[in-house]
Amino acid sequence: MHPTDMQLTAIATNDATFDGQFFYGVTSTGIFCRPSCASRLPNRDHIVIFDTTDEALTAGFRPCKRCRPTGQQVSAETWVAEINAVLEAHYAEALDLNTIATLVHGSPSYLEHVYTKTTGMTVMAHLITIRIAHAKELLTTTRLAIHQIAARIGLSATYFSTQFKQHTGMSPREYRKQK
Repeated sequence: MHPTDMQLTAIATNDATFDGQFFYGVTSTGIFCRPSCASRLPNRDHIVIFDTTDEALTAGFRPCKRCRPTGQQVSAETWVAEINAVLEAHYAEALDLNTIATLVHGSPSYLEHVYTKTTGMTVMAHLITIRIAHAKELLTTTRLAIHQIAARIGLSATYFSTQFKQHTGMSPREYRKQK
C-alpha cells in the first residue's frame, strides 16, 4: 500500500505516536521500520505501508536493527549475513561504513563492533576481499584493461593494484599471465 500524506509526515518527523498503527517498508533496502525510526528518510517511491509486522515479514522485508519493529533483537549472525548480502550486491559502488550502515539500518560503530566480533574482520576488509574475488574472475575471463577492472569493482586503479598485490602476492598483470 502506498503511504498517505499523514503517514509520510509521521515517517519524516519520526512521530512515535504512530508506532503500532502502521509500519513502513523500504523497497530499495528490503527493511521495514516503525514510523519513529531515526533512519534516513527514504525516497517516497520506495516506501510501502504495512498494517502489521507479520505483513511486512510475509512480503519479504527484514526488521530494522535500529527501531526493532518486531520488538525482538536480531541475532548477530543474521545481521552479519544481511551485511554480507549488501556488500555482495553493492561491492562495485562507492561504499563507506556510513553508507553500509544506512543500507542495513544500523549505526556505523555498532555495525563495525558486531561485524568484527562475529567474523574477526572489519566490514571494509571483507568488502575488499569481495572486490578482489570479483577482480580475479574478471582478470581470467575478460580482456578488460586493469583500470577498467578496477573501476568495475569500485576502486581506483592505483588502490586496486596495491590491494590486489597485498591479497594475492602478485600484481593484477602477473595474476592474469599466470592464470
